Amino acid sequence: MSANSVEHASFTIERIFKATPEQVFRAFADPAAHDRWFVKADGWPVAEYSHDFRVGGRESGRFSKDGKTFYHNDTIYLDIVENRRIISAYTMAENERRISASVATVDIQPHGTGARIVFTEQAAFLDGLDQVAYRREGWEELIAALGTELGEAAAAA
Repeated sequence: MSANSVEHASFTIERIFKATPEQVFRAFADPAAHDRWFVKADGWPVAEYSHDFRVGGRESGRFSKDGKTFYHNDTIYLDIVENRRIISAYTMAENERRISASVATVDIQPHGTGARIVFTEQAAFLDGLDQVAYRREGWEELIAALGTELGEAAAAA
């Protein structure tokens, strides 16, 4: 893709956890838990990070694997239903150049004595700088880290 192009794409990831919907929701809402599985899971140095988990609250972070290329996410929480749903909109930038804009939904459903997570992202990937395969891979890794945070391995739904 070239400059000033946009590619629209979406993907869904489903996982079943033994953890309850309340425990899964808490892993998103609790700043310390969220920091462990979402912010620090990949081991990249964190230049800055903030997490204001409420409708209208913002999450923002700058990360760099090599100290040269920095990634910045800017998120706003659009809808939160305790123990059930989280909807956010976010942009990603690489060295201050926007590479995508997305709406992400985390649907937490009771599943037996545990929970089913249905994560859906609808994205606009900008100027050929990002793509759905990279984003899906990143979220697969994050959901695996969520499973670790919950004390279990995630099983594909």
